Amino acid sequence: MSVFAVDKLISEARRLAAEYRRATGKSLPISSEIARHDACVHLDLEPCEQDAAGYDAVSRDGNEQRIQIKGRAIFDESKSGQRIGQLKLEQDWDAVVLVLMDEDFDSFEIYQARRDEVLDALHDSPRNKRGAMSVARFRNIARLVWTREEGRLEEPSRDPINNPE
Repeated sequence: MSVFAVDKLISEARRLAAEYRRATGKSLPISSEIARHDACVHLDLEPCEQDAAGYDAVSRDGNEQRIQIKGRAIFDESKSGQRIGQLKLEQDWDAVVLVLMDEDFDSFEIYQARRDEVLDALHDSPRNKRGAMSVARFRNIARLVWTREEGRLEEPSRDPINNPE
């Protein structure tokens, strides 16, 4: 299947997911696939096969960094306590990317954090040992690497995947 066909299907999936939520008040479980697609397109990542252990994509820069991708649709920014999907702590991965989407399932920000930053943040609480983290906490430890308005933010010293500190 061509890249054009996948882009077209993802676009249709966004539209259907948004319409379904407006009609029913419930979300279709599709945000993770949309997030995976958007992270790969916007950050130039190579998607992995579905059975890759613990990660969803690898960087194309020659470093082969293994990236876990999480997505979250934010329907009401005034609500606190929104959480990202459980992180696979026992698996091998190098960084986590969080794709934030609006009520139309369009990405508006992408954040990245290195594995050590994520593990340090999770070390603080017994509940977090299971790989649970809030969107707010992840934003605090991660670096903003892409926005809808500016595209990819090129600041090499702040890129946790390609230039770890």
